[in-house]
Amino acid sequence: MERDARIYIAGHSGMVGSALLRLLESEGYRSIITRDHSTLDLTDVQETQAFFLETKPQYVFFAAGKVGGILANTLQPTEFLTENIAMQNTVLLSARDAGVQKLLFFGSACIYPRQAQQPIAEEALLSNTLEPSNQAYAIAKISGILLCQALRKQHGCNFISVMPTNMYGPNDNFDLRTSHVIPALMRKIHEAKISNAPSVDIWGSGFATRDFLYVDDCASACLHLMRCYNSPEIINIGTGEEVGIRTLAETICTVVGYRGRLEFDDSKLEGVSRRYLDVRKIRTLGWQHTYTLREGLEKTYEWYREHILSHCNETATLLQS
Repeated sequence: MERDARIYIAGHSGMVGSALLRLLESEGYRSIITRDHSTLDLTDVQETQAFFLETKPQYVFFAAGKVGGILANTLQPTEFLTENIAMQNTVLLSARDAGVQKLLFFGSACIYPRQAQQPIAEEALLSNTLEPSNQAYAIAKISGILLCQALRKQHGCNFISVMPTNMYGPNDNFDLRTSHVIPALMRKIHEAKISNAPSVDIWGSGFATRDFLYVDDCASACLHLMRCYNSPEIINIGTGEEVGIRTLAETICTVVGYRGRLEFDDSKLEGVSRRYLDVRKIRTLGWQHTYTLREGLEKTYEWYREHILSHCNETATLLQS
């Protein structure tokens, strides 16, 4: 991509989009297009079409969407299905009509079957049944992948689809009702430390495993793929390292400085028992992650204290004054 190319980041204020924005700016890209949800509703067909025709982006990073953890997916399957499909259809078709040169669509590791062989290769897509707890979100993402492939086949659109693993980092969602596992654990463990609680309750047995990717690594992978990858086939982004939830929680305790007990409740949902991605394909293209789990967690906790906690403290001070 030329440094003066017009680049639209859909979802620039989210965790992934903000990491892409930081990276592109640091790389010297000068014509980055962003819009807040308050000024552009990506589920509105006419509004989105007009935006694309007006701004004429050459490249699009499609990082917008409704996301959440197990609890949110369980409580709101209708919204996860309909809102994501509506947004995907509107943006992808508008990008086609506006003549976008290249678009990168974000899928998710949850698109893969519940019983997929580990590590999960790209070829596992649609080979078996999905995990019930996030089936609606997975189906929405699969429909986006298929639409990208259909638009390429029928209209010659250079739309690629990436499958990142479990991401975390600055600008993550720390709301316990809707967050993913790392921000949820980090907040619970931090609050236990502050209140001197003797233990922290954690959903699941602690033996489930995942592949955790620091969001800045994901952003670098996406920029790399935007520059060099032009296949209709999906491609995984991850570390290729399998980490147990118990190990994750213990590492967060070390980062936060909490010395209490971890109480695992295996009566609660924990999703698939194992999920980590086969990343040989992206490594053959010259990309590999750089942040260790400990490094990524330390940077995430630093951001949490500076942005979430400081904001809460400022709000409390204003309320008391």
